[in-house]
Amino acid sequence: MVRYGVVDTTFSRVDMAKFAIASIRKEDPDAEIMRYTVPGIKDLPAGAVKLFDDGCEGVITLGWVGRTKLDKYSYLATSIGLIQAQVLNHKHVIDVTVHEDEVEDEHLFELAKDRASKHAVNLVKLLKDGGNALRENAGKGLRQGYNNVGSISEED
Repeated sequence: MVRYGVVDTTFSRVDMAKFAIASIRKEDPDAEIMRYTVPGIKDLPAGAVKLFDDGCEGVITLGWVGRTKLDKYSYLATSIGLIQAQVLNHKHVIDVTVHEDEVEDEHLFELAKDRASKHAVNLVKLLKDGGNALRENAGKGLRQGYNNVGSISEED
């Protein structure tokens, strides 16, 4: 049985963990899932490391970035922390982030749901097959939160 970690924030405007957990359960019905909620994105790296310490084999973090320049800088710091958490723990952290200025407010919910769900499936595939299950999709222009853009062939 694989133990998955899900870290989300109270700052988010959508409960993305609900969709990530549902996707993990669908892909891996025997999964053990640990959820940890933190206040904001800068707390995500600590949440991920805590879940690694609690035995999770991989973690999905679900962050929400506001519209200001300060929010963008906070995300940059978070991203560096999440990369460091991956490297130091030798485990995957799938960083799922919604930026409020990506789309109009009326489309944020669907963006968040789609991105969280699709990246949760990616985490399951990475942990169950060591990335081999993703190989068939390499170079296909797949997107999370948006329509897929497709690959560019040698003839293009």
